[in-house]
Amino acid sequence: MPRARGGATALGNLALSCAGCNGHKYDKVVAADPATDEEVPLYNPRVDRWDDHFGWDADYLHLIGLSPPGRATISALHLNRQGVVNLRRALLKLGLHPRQETAGPDG
Repeated sequence: MPRARGGATALGNLALSCAGCNGHKYDKVVAADPATDEEVPLYNPRVDRWDDHFGWDADYLHLIGLSPPGRATISALHLNRQGVVNLRRALLKLGLHPRQETAGPDG
């Protein structure tokens, strides 16, 4: 639960993110799925499996939403904005992207 909606600053309620993603998320817990325009919950890393909601394009530079929450999260947080794509490109050249293992809700 975002602090802006009364969420606690306890470790169990916090998530690490870059300032850009955090700024775009702010107090959102739902957003419109761009494919259907229906309001759906955003991806929750504590309960959702990443691979159920996201994939990569052929170049591993752009996230692709595989589900309504995945598409809504990519759109709402602007996860394919140019700065993030540039970071992915640099990390790819260093061999640090894409991530090689999938983590479920339990890590």
